[in-house]
Amino acid sequence: MFQVLNAYLFQHRSISIPGLGTIYLETFSASVDVADRIILPPLYQFRFDKYFDSPDREFFAYIASQQNVLDYEAIKWYNEFSLDLRNRIRQEDKVEWEGVGTLKKDEGGNIMFEPAPPNGLFLTPVPALRVNRENAQHTLLVGDQERTNVEMNEWLLDEEEASTKRKPWWIAALILAILALVALGWHFYNNGWSIGNQNSLIILR
Repeated sequence: MFQVLNAYLFQHRSISIPGLGTIYLETFSASVDVADRIILPPLYQFRFDKYFDSPDREFFAYIASQQNVLDYEAIKWYNEFSLDLRNRIRQEDKVEWEGVGTLKKDEGGNIMFEPAPPNGLFLTPVPALRVNRENAQHTLLVGDQERTNVEMNEWLLDEEEASTKRKPWWIAALILAILALVALGWHFYNNGWSIGNQNSLIILR
């Protein structure tokens, strides 16, 4: 019976047990561990809510189809199963729900749920290695046009070559400017802050 209930639980993420509560299946997406270069698998865990214990019609229709009985017979059968489960917990202190967890009672007689550890089958980390494929061609959207990565690389190379050709002109202009500043500095150092002929004129009368 637990196999049928587990199939419903994994498909619909919750299952309600009259008189006990609802078991929920919570999932967490896969994640990447950059430091260790591995992809961690998706994780799941079970959570128990004792304040909601009413199955819906969809659940009873599922049970009826799996057990090949009418809906009202499925309702009766599941209520009897839930009653038997509650009695077993009270008598045996705990009941193991295979693949899901353990239902047990505490010192006050309240029903508690201890989730089972996740099953590691098909959920192991896998190595994440970066693969660089040279000369692999793919399409890029540049503005409103589609271009290949090869075309974009050629365009960038052309731009780089054009910029390197323009550099000598700027370098020459910069060198000339520096030389002019050095010449002015030398002139002012030797002659003071004046420009022009500094010879004195003697006027005879």
